Amino acid sequence: MSGPAQRLTLDHGAWLELFEPFLARDDTPALFAALMHEVPFEARAIRLFGREVMQPRLVAWVGDAEAVYQYSGMQYVPTPFGPTLQALRGRVQAACQTRFNSVLCNLYRDGQDAMGMHSDREPELGPNPIIASLSLGESRRFVLRHRQGKSHTQADLLLTDGSLLVMRGTTQQVYRHGLPRARRVTGPRINLTFRYTDARLRRTG
Repeated sequence: MSGPAQRLTLDHGAWLELFEPFLARDDTPALFAALMHEVPFEARAIRLFGREVMQPRLVAWVGDAEAVYQYSGMQYVPTPFGPTLQALRGRVQAACQTRFNSVLCNLYRDGQDAMGMHSDREPELGPNPIIASLSLGESRRFVLRHRQGKSHTQADLLLTDGSLLVMRGTTQQVYRHGLPRARRVTGPRINLTFRYTDARLRRTG
């Protein structure tokens, strides 16, 4: 059972919750192995500055049938939840007191895999989505930077094995976040970012 969350207040209505640990460390190796077997990780391209480039990590989009998602000009139809992800979804929903119908699964094979600075602001997520980020495996540095520069509150966190970071409020509107490369990291990390996706919001937004 996880303990109470640490709250980190940012600027302009943005805030974070950090559960560390969220999962018992004795449980994480088996969960990692189960996800490697269950989740269909694959290399995918995104459109960047008018051309397609491969993402520097492996990814999978998992969700309920209605959780169709568009990103960087690509449409993602979800793979159904497997038993391990379904169980983790239940635990994360209980901690966050909200419903999630989808999860973006990222596999960082080593420190050369990374995530560029971005915000989760796709119309399907709504104006102020709750994004819950569960980490398994190697610890990695996670950064948040205000869109208006260094005069505002920033965050620089080490996300450890079994931790859960929840981005709330206006975080996706006023901040960008990313996972830099880490040359000294040689092992893999799985990151599960749970969210609620409603494709109708793209059509009406």
